[in-house]
Amino acid sequence: MAFAPQETSLVSEQNIHSNRGGGKQYILPFILVTCLFFLWGMAHNLDSILIPHLKKACQLNNRQSTLVDTAVFLAYFLMAIPAGAILKKWGYKSSIILGLLVFASGAFLFVPAANTRAYEIFLVALFIIGCGLTILETAANPYAAVLGDPAGASTRLNLAASFNGLAAMVAPIIGTTFILSGKEYSKADLDAMPDAERLNYFMTEAASVKMPYIVLGSVLVVIALLFYFMHLPEVKAVADTKTESRAGFFEVLKHKHLSWAVAAQFFYVGAQVCVTSFFIRMAQQGANVDEKTAGYYLTVYGALFMGGRFVGTALLKFIKSHNLLSIYCILSILLCVVSMLGEGIHVIYALGGIGFFMSIMFPTIFALGISNLGEGTKAGSSWIIMSIVGGAILPYAMGTIIDMNGDNIQIGYIVPLICFVIILYFGMKGYKPSEISK
Repeated sequence: MAFAPQETSLVSEQNIHSNRGGGKQYILPFILVTCLFFLWGMAHNLDSILIPHLKKACQLNNRQSTLVDTAVFLAYFLMAIPAGAILKKWGYKSSIILGLLVFASGAFLFVPAANTRAYEIFLVALFIIGCGLTILETAANPYAAVLGDPAGASTRLNLAASFNGLAAMVAPIIGTTFILSGKEYSKADLDAMPDAERLNYFMTEAASVKMPYIVLGSVLVVIALLFYFMHLPEVKAVADTKTESRAGFFEVLKHKHLSWAVAAQFFYVGAQVCVTSFFIRMAQQGANVDEKTAGYYLTVYGALFMGGRFVGTALLKFIKSHNLLSIYCILSILLCVVSMLGEGIHVIYALGGIGFFMSIMFPTIFALGISNLGEGTKAGSSWIIMSIVGGAILPYAMGTIIDMNGDNIQIGYIVPLICFVIILYFGMKGYKPSEISK
């Protein structure tokens, strides 16, 4: 299947500097796009609350609970090519509006899912949300990258993604306050309950998700309306003549640095989702804290993730992005070892550290991956977004390992450790652009 964008997403330096006064027109669009990073960050980080919550409300094992991640990230894989085609045909603005409305429809579907306590409906709702997120990210990531000088693409992406990091702190607070009840019963306690009382407990737990997702869906509709009535420049830039590239959807993978970026993003997203999905249960096991306290520790984790984004954005002014990525990978590997072998509160500290050092990985891998692709930038963007399917596969593998080892959460963290080793290779060698012949 060929995929040839009608216009390139790459803005040449000559084009930028030929109109110095025109840079101001990009300020408001960049602010609006940055809001999108926050919104999809809210969706992803609420999943970290949903996994232990629905595990309890719907009586699931670890592997089954990770289907929350599978539903969302499978949508990324299946929707990546259609999202790229939508972006090609409709442009940035219309694609963003569509993504917001699809996202909102999935959020509203949480109401019937909670009313029936049907895990399958929750998964359908999450899949629809994932489809909306795919359209949003396919449009917003490259749009943020091209709204200015190409040399600052990585910095702009990290700045916008910092608000995704803000969501990593806000979402756990909302989820812990309005979704988690703090009420937990052993299997023996549940078996001893009268049927009516036990059913009421499960239904009450399931119902707690309705209000947060109704509010989220309503906000998304309002933001979609705002985008509809705002003027956004559709960047139509010239290709970089110094770069030989092909716009074909599959041919663009001949750029080895893009292929490695796709692999690196697959393992990065898998690692991040693994860490956050099991964070609450790890805190409960490792530090012997209750559900609510573990949820607030997840908020601290989110704050560290957000802080890492801002610190990383500042450091990128002095350290090359691939070098910073490599340093952060090495530190994350060491912290994974601590989380696996440590005890008590030190395990939570290690996980918080991993959050800090993971913070710049997604936008940095993305920017390095689409570098020098010329007319293949949109196709490359679709491939990298499609690689987010790692978030559907690796947490399921981690849940399986945990279930096979007597519900030992710590041993499961071998999965993100391996992921960081692969990302380290990309940061040290795989990122290097290579020319391809016509």
